[in-house]
Amino acid sequence: MAGELAVRLQSLSGLFPVYKPKGPTSAQVLNDLKGRLLREAGLKEYGKKRKQTLKIGHGGTLDSSASGVLVVGIGDGTKMLGTMLTGSKKYTTVGELGKATDTLDASGTVTEEKPFEHITEGDLQRVLKNFTGDIMQVPPLFSALKKDGKRLSNLLREGAEVEAKPARPVTVYNLTVTDFQPPLFTLEIECGGGFYVRSLVNDIGKSLSSCASVKELIRTKQGPFTLDEHALRQEKWDIDTVAKVLQEYAALVPTESRVKRLKTEDNDKTSSAQD
Repeated sequence: MAGELAVRLQSLSGLFPVYKPKGPTSAQVLNDLKGRLLREAGLKEYGKKRKQTLKIGHGGTLDSSASGVLVVGIGDGTKMLGTMLTGSKKYTTVGELGKATDTLDASGTVTEEKPFEHITEGDLQRVLKNFTGDIMQVPPLFSALKKDGKRLSNLLREGAEVEAKPARPVTVYNLTVTDFQPPLFTLEIECGGGFYVRSLVNDIGKSLSSCASVKELIRTKQGPFTLDEHALRQEKWDIDTVAKVLQEYAALVPTESRVKRLKTEDNDKTSSAQD
C-alpha cells in the first residue's frame, strides 16, 4: 500500500489552493503540507544524490500575519506558478487610522500616532480614487523582496541598514470601502501582481493627513481560486483529496502548453519594446 501511495503522490501534477492561517509563514505552510504528504506515502524528503522526492512550491507569499488562499504547484504544476504571481488577487483588509508601524501592520512596532477624528467616510471614499487603476507603489521595507540574495525583512531583523526599493507600477482593478467605524475601516481590493496591501493602507493614511496600518489581512482569491469554494484546510491535506481536487480544478487553470505560449508572447513583446 505504501508503495502504491508513493507512486501516486509522485505522479500528481497541477495547481491547487490551500488555506494559510494567520501565524506561520507561507514557506512553513508549504513545508507542513509537503511533510504530511511524504509521511503518508512513506517517503523521505530527499532521495538518491540529495534529489528532492517531491516537487512542490507556492505561487505568491502571504505575510505571516495574513491568512487566506495560497496556491500550490505540485509536479509539473510548479512550472505554472508564474501565472499565479502575475494574475489577479482579491483581499479583504481592516486598516487602523492614527497608528503607523515599522512593518506597516499590527505585527510591528508603533512608530507614529496621529489624530484621525477629522476623517469622514466621504474623505476615505475620495482618496481611494487616487489608488485605483495603474499606479506607482513603494514596496514595504519588511517584505520578501531581496537584496544580495537575502530578504529585506531578514536583513532588517539582523540590524542591517536597508534602503527602500524604488516605486514600481502596480494595478488596482477595484477598491471599495465596506465598513467605516473609526479608527477602523474595511476595504475590498482586487489587484494585479506585485501589489502590497500594507503599502496601500500606509499611503491612504498619509493622504488623509494622518497615518494608518493594517490590522487584519485576508486573501480571498488568487487567480481562479477562492477562499470559500476551493482552499483546502489542513484536515484535508492527504493524497486522495489532493488528487481529487487536482482533477476537479484542472479546467480552472491554464494548460502547460498555453503557459508556454503566453511566456513566448510576453518575451516577444519585451523584445519589441527594447528594440
